Amino acid sequence: MNGIIPLWKEKGMTSHDCVFKVRKILKMKKVGHGGTLDPEVDGVLPICVGKGTKLLDFLHEKPKTYFGEVTIGFSTTTEDATGEVVNKKEVIENIENEVIDNKIQSYVGVIKQVPPMYSAVKVNGKKLYEYARNGEEVERPTREVEIYHFERTSDVIFNEENKTCKFSFVVTCSKGTYVRTLAVDLGESLGYPAHMSKLTRMASGGFIASNAITLEKLQQLAEENKLEDALFSLEDVLTDYQKYELKEDEWKKVKNGVHLFGIKSDEKYLALWYKGKIVAIYENNNGKYKPFKMLQLEIGD
Repeated sequence: MNGIIPLWKEKGMTSHDCVFKVRKILKMKKVGHGGTLDPEVDGVLPICVGKGTKLLDFLHEKPKTYFGEVTIGFSTTTEDATGEVVNKKEVIENIENEVIDNKIQSYVGVIKQVPPMYSAVKVNGKKLYEYARNGEEVERPTREVEIYHFERTSDVIFNEENKTCKFSFVVTCSKGTYVRTLAVDLGESLGYPAHMSKLTRMASGGFIASNAITLEKLQQLAEENKLEDALFSLEDVLTDYQKYELKEDEWKKVKNGVHLFGIKSDEKYLALWYKGKIVAIYENNNGKYKPFKMLQLEIGD
């Protein structure tokens, strides 16, 4: 069984929990996930099985889309609703929609982020959350990420009793983006502590929410011997890459990892097809194409 299963991860589970459960359902070990989701975040989690695990790097590179909520008025240790409150500032009156929108637009494009202390980013060989749990502060590396789309999707709602306000949003961003940090930084630009109070991933690895399947449904398909209904093929996933159909003599070279010359293309990567299947991804290297990812070399044997 080879391909990708777009799983709908439920809240309360780690991404590793999902991989473990899928291994049990499929009765196979070669299973991995295409992009970590925090336990309290639900949404699309691509699960790669068999030769699909060779596509993990490709899935990571694709943009991700999230629906979420920002609460302005207090910040937390984890930058989301699960942490302890560390800073408060009362919102005396509601912030206008237009003010929020103007600030939001300033984050579209390439931006710099400092990852949260409660994250898996490593510093000196140790994950930041390990430092945080020990009450240690370390200097965190700044990283560049890209925000492709960021938009408020609800009116700003003022809570008179708690002296906070909140609004919903949608964001499409590059790999490595911490949406929690985006919420915190947005609040700071408005002059308030803030945190991400809700988050759901709606798209990842080229898959959208309507593609996704729950663990319960996957178990049901397994019992009905219909697991193929949940599986997307390697060919389904690699549609972004220019297709090149191999001739018989070229196929023999590719099987042995030989470079290909004389291909008229300026694309950085080519998807090499043979007998209706993607067999490899080749990378342009000064006019010649060399092996980048070998996928299905047993085709035709």
